[in-house]
Amino acid sequence: MQTLAEIAQDLKARDNFVICGHVSPDGDCIGSQLALAEGLRALGKTVTCLLAKADAIDYSLAHLPGVEDMVIAKDFTSPFDTFIAVDVPLAKRMGEEAAALHAQAAHTITIDHHPSLEAMSDANYIDDAAPACAMIVWNLLAELGVSRTATMASAAYVGLMTDTGRFQYQNTNAAALRAAAEMVDAGADPADLATLMYQNRSPQSMALEERMLANHSVLEGGTCAYSFLTIQDFVDTGATRADAEPLIDVLRCMRGVRVACLLREQDNNVRGSLRAKDETDVSVIAQRLGGGGHKAAAGFTFEGSMEEAIAALKGELSDLAQAASTTSAS
Repeated sequence: MQTLAEIAQDLKARDNFVICGHVSPDGDCIGSQLALAEGLRALGKTVTCLLAKADAIDYSLAHLPGVEDMVIAKDFTSPFDTFIAVDVPLAKRMGEEAAALHAQAAHTITIDHHPSLEAMSDANYIDDAAPACAMIVWNLLAELGVSRTATMASAAYVGLMTDTGRFQYQNTNAAALRAAAEMVDAGADPADLATLMYQNRSPQSMALEERMLANHSVLEGGTCAYSFLTIQDFVDTGATRADAEPLIDVLRCMRGVRVACLLREQDNNVRGSLRAKDETDVSVIAQRLGGGGHKAAAGFTFEGSMEEAIAALKGELSDLAQAASTTSAS
């Protein structure tokens, strides 16, 4: 694996880039792409930011400068030399079209903070201790020697703020807070960005929250909570996938809950989001159910019905509680 300084030199030596993240991009994914793109353009490089899929970007991210110029991977036909993957550990998590572009690139680079057993690109910088990919990008911009502007700082701040859960998750550390301060010094407005991200929900999202709360259950003495949303829930409320993004934290904030999971029915599978608010490693559950992620925040795509997904999740939560009970007893 390369050092961040080596990645910076690699980028300086090349000219025509595409940058892409994972499917269903979150604040860290979009923020990392946009901040890095601005930094490379400051060096005179040609850069296009891609969306892995045609899904609408979360409304709360649409305000970031550069979002309007992002291109859906399947629609991108321009020549390019280097493919940069950010906030994504495996090509398959970018979807078929973006993965195909990655495969055909003359040179590939990965910048990420998700742990992975295999190197995805020709050059790789992966720091799984970093609170957010956007923080890595922020430090990379310094290595590139560019003047870090308010636009770059705002994009990076959104990535760092969202992946640390408004600086509340266990991955919030001194380095994250120092980086956030640097971003604010560079022009990011924390109050404005927090308002846009967290006080900007649609009426459909609020209606969806009502459905989610009606469907929720607690298990294992109240230490685990889960809920589910069906396709019909989205149809009835007029909500989009993005409208469901804040809801996992509603479950997580319940008193006594250590692990929360929200299941969302899709056309042929079930998407699960997992959160922990103690030292429980929810990435273990995610991996067993077909996904991955971080210790405190992970996700999975379950190939089966909602009923099967709920049964599988209950089994994993039961195993987790038994393991915790055995550990505490010993």
